[in-house]
Amino acid sequence: MSEVVYEETATMIAAGELQSFVPFGREHCRNHPNAFNLQLRELQPASELWSSDGAAGLVGSLQEVSLQERERECWQLRKGCKGVREEDVEFEEELYAAGTVVVWSQGSRTQASNVYKAFTVDSPVQQALWCTFAVPQNKTEEEVEQTVCIVQSSCVNVHTVTGKDFISPLPFQVSNVWATKFGLLLERKNTATDSLSLPGEPLPTVFSMLHPLDEIAPVVCKPAGLFEGSHVQYASDATMKIVFSCCQPSVVVSYDTVQGIHSVWALRKVTQDERSTVLRCTADPVGTPLGLMASGLLTSHLRNISRLDSPVGPGSPLHYSALHSHQSRIMTSSPGFHSRVHSPSISNMAALSRAHSPGMAAPSFSGAARFNTSFHSPSPRGHHGMIHSPNSTVNETMLVPEMEPIIPDLCMEQLWMTEKSTSNISRDMSSQACKVFLTSDLCENRYLCFLVESHQQLRCVKFIESNNTSQLIFTSVTTIPAKDAEPLQNIGAMLVLEACGSLVLYTGITRVSKVFVPGLLSPTFSLTNHLSHLSTPVENVSTPANAGNRHLQRMDEAAMPSPVSELRGPNIKHHEGSFLEDYTFQHATPYIHALRDPVCNRVTLELNSGTMLRISIPEIATSELVGLFNQKCLHVAVQVLVKWYNIYNAPGGPSSHAEWNLFVTCFMTLMGYNTERLAWTRNDLDYLLGSLYHRQMNSQPVCYNNTLMSSPSSPSLKLDSSAPLFPHIPALFYVLHLLYQELQLDELQRARASSLVCLLQQLARDLQLDEYVDLYWRDYPSLISGFTESCVIDHALIGQMQRPSFLRAEPPCVLSWLSSCLRGEENPPFPCLPGISQRTRLLVLSYALYIIGDENATSSDVSKYLAKLSPGVCVCVCVCVCFTLKDLESVPFGVALPIREAIYRCREQPCSDWSEEVCLLIGRQDLTKQAHTMTLAKGKSVGTGLSLEPPATTEADEEEDGMLDIIQEVTGLIWSQDLRVQEVRRLLQSSRPARVSVVQLPEVSDHEYIEEKENKLLQLCQRTMALPVGRGLFTLFSYHPVPTEPLPVPKLNLTGRAPPRNTMVDLNSGNIDVPPNMTSWPSFHNGVAAGLKIAPASQVDSAWIAYNKPKSPELANEYAGFLMALGLNGHLTKLATLNIHDYLTKGHEMTSIGLLLGVSSAKLGTMDMSITRLLSIHIPALLPPTSTELDVPHNVQVAAVIGIGLVYQGTGHRHNAEVLLSEIGRPPGPEMEYCTDRESYSLAAGLALGMVCLGHGSNLIGMTDLNVPEQLYQYMVGGHRRAQAGANRERHKSPSYQIKEGDTINVDVTCPGATLALAMIYLKTNNRSIADWLKPPDTWFLLDFIKPEFLLLRTLARCIIMWDEILPNTEWVKSNIPQIMRGTFDPSEDINMETMAQAQDYITAGACMALGLRFAGSANSDAFDCLYEFARSFMKIMSFAGTAAVTGYYNLQTGLSMILLAMSMVMSGTGNLKVLQLCRFFHKRTGGEMNYGFHMAHHMALGLLFLGGGRYTLSTSNSAIAALLCALYPHFPAHSTDNRYHLQALRHLAVLAAEPRLLVPVDVDSLKPCYALLEVTYKETKWYDETTVELMAPTMLPELHLLKRVKVKGPRYWELSIDLSKETQHLKSILSRDGVLYVKLRAGQLPYKDDPQGWKSLLASTVNHRNSGVRAFEPESISTFTSEPALVSFAEFFCKTSEEIKHRDDTLVLFSAMLYECVTQECPEMLPTYIAVERWVLCVGGDLLQTFPLWQMRLVVELWDSRVLRGPANRHNALLTSEFLPVMKNMVDVALDSWLKDNSSVLRSYMRGEVLPKNAQSIMLACFLVYRSIPCLRSTHTQLESKINTSSHHTG
Repeated sequence: MSEVVYEETATMIAAGELQSFVPFGREHCRNHPNAFNLQLRELQPASELWSSDGAAGLVGSLQEVSLQERERECWQLRKGCKGVREEDVEFEEELYAAGTVVVWSQGSRTQASNVYKAFTVDSPVQQALWCTFAVPQNKTEEEVEQTVCIVQSSCVNVHTVTGKDFISPLPFQVSNVWATKFGLLLERKNTATDSLSLPGEPLPTVFSMLHPLDEIAPVVCKPAGLFEGSHVQYASDATMKIVFSCCQPSVVVSYDTVQGIHSVWALRKVTQDERSTVLRCTADPVGTPLGLMASGLLTSHLRNISRLDSPVGPGSPLHYSALHSHQSRIMTSSPGFHSRVHSPSISNMAALSRAHSPGMAAPSFSGAARFNTSFHSPSPRGHHGMIHSPNSTVNETMLVPEMEPIIPDLCMEQLWMTEKSTSNISRDMSSQACKVFLTSDLCENRYLCFLVESHQQLRCVKFIESNNTSQLIFTSVTTIPAKDAEPLQNIGAMLVLEACGSLVLYTGITRVSKVFVPGLLSPTFSLTNHLSHLSTPVENVSTPANAGNRHLQRMDEAAMPSPVSELRGPNIKHHEGSFLEDYTFQHATPYIHALRDPVCNRVTLELNSGTMLRISIPEIATSELVGLFNQKCLHVAVQVLVKWYNIYNAPGGPSSHAEWNLFVTCFMTLMGYNTERLAWTRNDLDYLLGSLYHRQMNSQPVCYNNTLMSSPSSPSLKLDSSAPLFPHIPALFYVLHLLYQELQLDELQRARASSLVCLLQQLARDLQLDEYVDLYWRDYPSLISGFTESCVIDHALIGQMQRPSFLRAEPPCVLSWLSSCLRGEENPPFPCLPGISQRTRLLVLSYALYIIGDENATSSDVSKYLAKLSPGVCVCVCVCVCFTLKDLESVPFGVALPIREAIYRCREQPCSDWSEEVCLLIGRQDLTKQAHTMTLAKGKSVGTGLSLEPPATTEADEEEDGMLDIIQEVTGLIWSQDLRVQEVRRLLQSSRPARVSVVQLPEVSDHEYIEEKENKLLQLCQRTMALPVGRGLFTLFSYHPVPTEPLPVPKLNLTGRAPPRNTMVDLNSGNIDVPPNMTSWPSFHNGVAAGLKIAPASQVDSAWIAYNKPKSPELANEYAGFLMALGLNGHLTKLATLNIHDYLTKGHEMTSIGLLLGVSSAKLGTMDMSITRLLSIHIPALLPPTSTELDVPHNVQVAAVIGIGLVYQGTGHRHNAEVLLSEIGRPPGPEMEYCTDRESYSLAAGLALGMVCLGHGSNLIGMTDLNVPEQLYQYMVGGHRRAQAGANRERHKSPSYQIKEGDTINVDVTCPGATLALAMIYLKTNNRSIADWLKPPDTWFLLDFIKPEFLLLRTLARCIIMWDEILPNTEWVKSNIPQIMRGTFDPSEDINMETMAQAQDYITAGACMALGLRFAGSANSDAFDCLYEFARSFMKIMSFAGTAAVTGYYNLQTGLSMILLAMSMVMSGTGNLKVLQLCRFFHKRTGGEMNYGFHMAHHMALGLLFLGGGRYTLSTSNSAIAALLCALYPHFPAHSTDNRYHLQALRHLAVLAAEPRLLVPVDVDSLKPCYALLEVTYKETKWYDETTVELMAPTMLPELHLLKRVKVKGPRYWELSIDLSKETQHLKSILSRDGVLYVKLRAGQLPYKDDPQGWKSLLASTVNHRNSGVRAFEPESISTFTSEPALVSFAEFFCKTSEEIKHRDDTLVLFSAMLYECVTQECPEMLPTYIAVERWVLCVGGDLLQTFPLWQMRLVVELWDSRVLRGPANRHNALLTSEFLPVMKNMVDVALDSWLKDNSSVLRSYMRGEVLPKNAQSIMLACFLVYRSIPCLRSTHTQLESKINTSSHHTG
């Protein structure tokens, strides 16, 4: 075995923060109501339990945990993993088990432990562990369930974090359970009876359980054989014990108790081949009966050992039944294997139970049924069911192979094993590992460690994962002497307890150092140390800083004998004497006995006294600079890190400021420097004073130079070339130089850069890199001029160094790179180290992108981030690397300016689809908020301060009308001038009694008067009953229900009040006849209206839907409507199948209708099979012809047929189309079947057929043989009935006994359905030949043969087929009327005026209807004007009695209702006043011909007009047109129970045509809706060119497919453009979330509501004053113009005259000017830049110690120059636009030029390479060189003079 590789000389480190450790669970169990209480509870009835005043709890807490229980306690700790990123939280979780209680607790350093869950089980807990189970979601994905498994003797309880509980019975006794990646691994306890098993193969010992509901299956093992196909078998070796399992990598370690060998196995899913190998019958070579049995041997043995208490002989029938018991099992299918044969219904139930209720864990009992519970029997007779006597017959044994085997799930494949122990150890000293763990060292090598306690050694096996990570390759074994060990995960080390009792830290197999635990010292010290105050060692430990410990801090290890040295004597067994006598000795005794529970870098020490201490081992580094250095620079890792770790963590370790010095010393020593002799590393304190801001530096270096004037070649300063890092000096130097460049770019780290520069200049001098030294001198002139020492490196040795190719003579300087980039010069790629130069790389990239527009900026390839060159990309790159505004603040101002400018330009013109992080970076809160999803209704601060108060009414009235939830703030903005929303609420409310005003004439008796009143009320009730249909549309999707409360349903009030005394009028008084069931459909509609309020985004689940089920049967109709509404808003898909089944079996007609329509709407167009089955049961035509006749009510059949149309919408499904086509003409049957209301069924079949083939036109794939259009034409115009084809031939053999139709088609029944089916199939196809079939007849003779109503349908159908020809003008409408009606009439002809008038009116109504559909939701003014004109003309005709009589009042009213509906479709959601007036006019008319149906039409029109409270409008997609045709079918019911021509429930399908298109701007600061100007651009079409219109939002947008772009316009709000030519998804998601578009008010502007004309804004006010903007600006008024807190505070503290700033008036003016600039330019983040520029410019020539600010000024000026050079057009893009910058630039120029005039000699001597001058001069010289960007010219002498001359001319 290879020995330890590298050992550092004896050192010691100190452990941090000791605490006494007691498992939290132990404390908790004392107060836990344990088993005794549980028994009490079982005895008491529940009622008494609560009254027993906690007595039971008291008894329980008095019972202390007894000693036996204490011995059985166990616990484990792990790192907390609570749905947060790991680095965010540091807490530990503990799982503690004792007796029958398991406690899961959590706690951290900052927070006391608390119980997360506690479980109490029935029998003692054998083991408790955490385990994750994978639950397959679909074929590819798995969801991981975190659980706690509690093992008892007979079962395993599994509790998931999400609250599911399972109990899995164990079919055998378990010795141990292990958590693995796949689930649980169970080891069977070996019992004496095993030896009695068959001579065949032994029983498996290892089983797996992949999920609590899965079966327990044996594990297959595959030992490593010499050849490939090594034997695959069940893991049945009784000598194999598992000692360790691990999830990542998935391995198991086992130990062979006989041979003393450890094996490592990979655990994985079993492959198909292995499965079949194991299950195959392995035939026995001997031809005995046993050979026949071998295949089923294992499984049968497991399952069929007969019950212990019944001694059943082999031949008895009971035995036979035991063999077959497995057929009654319930089983869940395991993920990888689906070919099992068993009863499908049961397995579905099991799958169902896994999906729904975790409580149904019954299936897992199957396991117990299969392995009949046997293994715990000591009695051998239990097994004789299987021990076949030789004379037993073959027939019996033949029963065995029928058994269905248990399919294995997991396979263990052997990877590696230890060698056999050669030394002959006595049997009792087994070499089994008592502890196995994985650890990794600092270089990420991984080891598997076995702690063999008997040998007191730790064996570390190094392993690597192969490339495909499936195999592990084990390389070398190393042995470390150890008594105990634990890994420390996050610091890459392990803690080893040596036999002598000392703690040692190893990283991998490299020994780092001993660990000093304060308070656990050897006796000699502790006597003197602790006698002064008697306390237990643990208390002392908890305050390691106390004075007693102080003098121990720097102790050498020599003075500390090993802590265990004196404990070997017999004294250990000392008896309890008097406490004080023994005290000092007791105090000295504790020594570490064992280690346990490692979490991160914390571990528990178990002392021999039984107390436990928790210590933490220190991290590698806490100082950021050192951390950066280590993490990033060193590839020579381990030795450096070990050395550093020891120095840093020595007992009494350093403070943070000394850490860097320690590190430098350590580092230079490793490079071979003698740090004692180097002046600047010698004295920590002087070194610290070397930081920039200590002026003493000016004098100190001089004295150094005096004392250290020894000749540079003196041997003392030579480097030791044998040092470990000596060969790597150049590479390390280069890395450090890049780190230095990185620190230069971080304001927060720059002070540290000055510390690094000392180390760098030393290395640069010694490597003779003059240009580098010059660079450092330019950066820190005052610091560097003090260092002159250099160490000599022999030339011979220089050859040994590895000079990397990238170390060039000219130093890479990031600031000069950026500067030349701004000047537009060519640049070499800038070197970049992954991991170190993050910020450098980012900034270089951003500059390259934004300034140059070049993509290959850094040496490493980054073109993957950079697609197009614009400020936008620059910003996106920043986000890619998680760069935030906070980080930008730490970038120096000059470097940051171009990036700020890019951000500023992005802010002006952002893309709408940028991610939240990008928007945050560019400072657009409106876009950030947009990316966050939030609806108006749920917003906390919305809903206060309503902009429009509803009229004051009493609470009771408010509650019940069901229209409370319309968002007032939005409607108040849309309709701010009037109260139209209140008016609509008044018209649509149906929950208050109607006002019945009838005047009693003198001749009317009282009794007649009461009848009159009731008749009047009956007329009013016709209206009231029709209102809910409109109300559902008005309140559409406006409410989010509370999951704990039922949905409020306003009641349908059919009573009246008669003035003047407000007496009650009731229909139930018996004075007049009221139709029966009058209210059943209205209450259905009322339920739909209530349910439609629920928004699709609400949280609704199956339980809540069932919870709303009313108790009283009279509300059942309402609930049926509620179910339909839930389907329309998509929530019904959440209703469990069981509930659906439950509702349908009740046989309530309305519930079935609502449910079938609801479920179909929710699954629109999905072809969902389960729903299809559900619907087919209700449609006889879809059932096989031989099936039982189901008595399905007619209306339910109609609903089911429409349901088929919805589920298969647009799919063109052949079978359904065929069935529906024949159903249109379904003849009436013999026994009164299909005889009533046939029209509605035929219509439904037609509509459904139209939906299935929606818009397919002539492309109906695979349906040519059906001749669909011809068949429909025949249904429309009549003719001979065709023979029924297909399955339903039998059904229609015998004709009806009631209705004589003969063999012609009854057109009155089939025409409407066929007409609309044609219309929908050819919708928008512009197919002229089909359209011509639908033309009205052009002779009077033919006209007489056609119902006028059908003319309306034909005209409508024809127009929507010729979709593109519909024009919004009266000419087009009139063009649909046939020529013969338009011309002059020949008086000789006998014309029926009535026919003509009716035909004309119906055709006009049909054309208007088509116009309404074509322009639905568009608010097209031409279409509206045209329709309004026709409505007026119809009303005129109605007002003249004569003309009205010719046409018939009913026909006129039908036509008028259709025109009104068409108008409200066009104006849908806009709340147009003219339409509202018409609706109100019809609302008031209740007498005469105004029946229930007309009221329904008028109030539907009102609902559509205010669809969803103005938030929704209608779509014109094919699907929407189909829904509208179903809902607005032009034949309305005559009374409330009339479903003859059209099922009333279909009226609600209009909801499927609604889509949200209201855009509501919401101010992101106040979160209130507001007005904003939108610019909407339409795409070009054949009717108009590309057009742009301005709209004031909140407004309805046109249909999105018509739009090219939507833009929020300035100047009030920040501009925001949403481009729809690319994709509409972004805008769709905004609209679906209540249309909330966040906008941000620009600074200096006020919202439109406060300032409609824009005269009060900040910029406007400056124009009104005479003087300039800055002067007029008062900092006090800033808060009205910006909400930026930084600006407001700045104005408060720096721009007002106060005591301190009195004398600096000019400063105030300057600050005010800066503030004004920032506010008007809207760039508050520029304020620090302005101030920084001003501050540094004042310092130039004064007290600068470093040249850094000049670099920044230079960058700012160069950016400005580059902008000015591009021309004035570009100037407005720049950020620093004012006169500020030229002034500042001038001040710097003046200062530097005046210095040069006086000191040109200094510059000359520098260029000649002479010794640098005194300090003040050197600083100014460096400033000059930097600002004027003069290159390093020391090496060149030729161009010197010319340079100097030119520069002096330049300054002159």
